[in-house]
Amino acid sequence: MKTASSSDKYHIMAEINMVPLIDVSLVLLIIFMIMTPLLVKSQLKLELPEAQSGEKSPPTETVEIQVSPAGEVYVNGQAVATDGLEAALRQALPDPEHQPLLVQADKATPFEHVVTVLDLAKKIGVAKVGVGTRDKSSRGH
Repeated sequence: MKTASSSDKYHIMAEINMVPLIDVSLVLLIIFMIMTPLLVKSQLKLELPEAQSGEKSPPTETVEIQVSPAGEVYVNGQAVATDGLEAALRQALPDPEHQPLLVQADKATPFEHVVTVLDLAKKIGVAKVGVGTRDKSSRGH
């Protein structure tokens, strides 16, 4: 029987190869770095104005547009540039005559930003437009 010596061609390697672990970690880091801004942008926090005569809209087919106080516009949670808003509305509303549009704007948003959205909605032929409000009875929540 032969014993292992330092001159043998083959010997047991007692090290752990860290390169694959580092590669996987870096790929995961890159994925999280790309996805985090997308997730944060889609969660726009608006403080809606209050109204007493509000109604609930059907959530299934309604296209939601949110306008921030800075004038940023989001169509169904996706940020849209002002010059690309008409194209985004046409894409989100394939049947504008029958599909409702809900415009939600923070109460601190300048009215001109809301008017721009409403004007584009009318231009593409949206027949049902609603304005998002907060129920007065939910004050303090």
